[in-house]
Amino acid sequence: NGCQMMSQLRGMIPGAAHWPAFVRNLSEQFEARLSLVEIVETPSVLFRGMAGSRLPVVVAHGEGYSEHADAAQQARARAFVAMRFVDHRGRATECYPFNPNGSPEGATAFTSEDGRFTIMMPHPERVFRIAQMSWRPSAWNHKNDGASPWLQMFRNARAWL
Repeated sequence: NGCQMMSQLRGMIPGAAHWPAFVRNLSEQFEARLSLVEIVETPSVLFRGMAGSRLPVVVAHGEGYSEHADAAQQARARAFVAMRFVDHRGRATECYPFNPNGSPEGATAFTSEDGRFTIMMPHPERVFRIAQMSWRPSAWNHKNDGASPWLQMFRNARAWL
């Protein structure tokens, strides 16, 4: 997975020393489903203008638990959590199955200090069109272009380039 690989390269990426390693899910199994996440306010280029969004997204991983080297690294990483799993009430959660890997505080994406690098465990590239989702808010069914809110992430990347 690209997220796991990039987290292992954190020493080479400016402003990413706070990133965790991603290890075996607490459930001890591969998790594949649609989960609910919230985009958090960060300097992430990918998530510009998306903070506060709560969106369904595909997860598919066996090693998504974010493991920090120590409490200091975890405390530093909190400022750069870009996405977290939330429950049906919109609260960050560690509870299974809302959080399929059990990561602390629901954290499932992190960005670098300047926002140029963002790693994430969910797969928004698999749901950039509403037709790709097994569930979506009914209000989305009336969108003429068929784009899901995740397409904004790719538009942000293009605009940044």
